[in-house]
Amino acid sequence: MQNKRGIAQAFSEPPAGLMLRRATVFDVFDLSRVLIRSITQLCRVDHGDDPQAVAEWTANKDPETIRGWIKAGAQIWLAERAGQVAAVGGLREGGEITLLYIDPAHTGLGVGSALLARLEQELAAAGCTEAQLEGTRTAQAFYIRHGWKPTGGCAARKSISCFEMRKSLHPVDSGLRTAHPGDMTR
Repeated sequence: MQNKRGIAQAFSEPPAGLMLRRATVFDVFDLSRVLIRSITQLCRVDHGDDPQAVAEWTANKDPETIRGWIKAGAQIWLAERAGQVAAVGGLREGGEITLLYIDPAHTGLGVGSALLARLEQELAAAGCTEAQLEGTRTAQAFYIRHGWKPTGGCAARKSISCFEMRKSLHPVDSGLRTAHPGDMTR
């Protein structure tokens, strides 16, 4: 079952040499670079190399805006690999993943999976039983592999493709039966 695989991945260790941590205001230039490189190079199927769509999508990915997100207390996470910021993720209260972008130089190495697992862990630790996100066509298969289910399209985004997705954050049923008080014998 895909959801069991997704939950198992959510609680596994990141690949060796990968560090996951909360971003600080000192990271804003690297975060901006990763966001813009990911959008422009990896999300072509979504923006179709339309300069207007790319400009709209990246307009709020500048260092000053990102600094504002961090100062306002947003949970912005990053993955560092070999001393470089390799991915950026973000969370919002209520169980929403707001960002998950991988630098093109770090795709296919487990960086995105590790950061997604960390974001899911953070949401579960905050008491969320379900997570939601808006994913691109580029990322949809990635999320599905990690147990996410498409739930519809995003109405707010006009210039890029977008899919609303959800995932249960309940722990996997281990197959063990839980004893109920009436089941106990003295």
